[in-house]
Amino acid sequence: MKKLRVTWVRSAIGHPERQKDTIRALGLHKLNDTIEHDDTPSVRGMIFKVKHLVKVEEVEA
Repeated sequence: MKKLRVTWVRSAIGHPERQKDTIRALGLHKLNDTIEHDDTPSVRGMIFKVKHLVKVEEVEA
């Protein structure tokens, strides 16, 4: 299964609380944190909601 490497690159200050909650739900805690998730539709949906705040790379597992 493919993995997605998600890196938080832009601050969530000034953005809606729902987007901040999505960042936390992805497992990101501070700026420049990186975490890997399985490539699932639910994770893709969360990334889509905050695509302006994160950088995404596809990684082969």
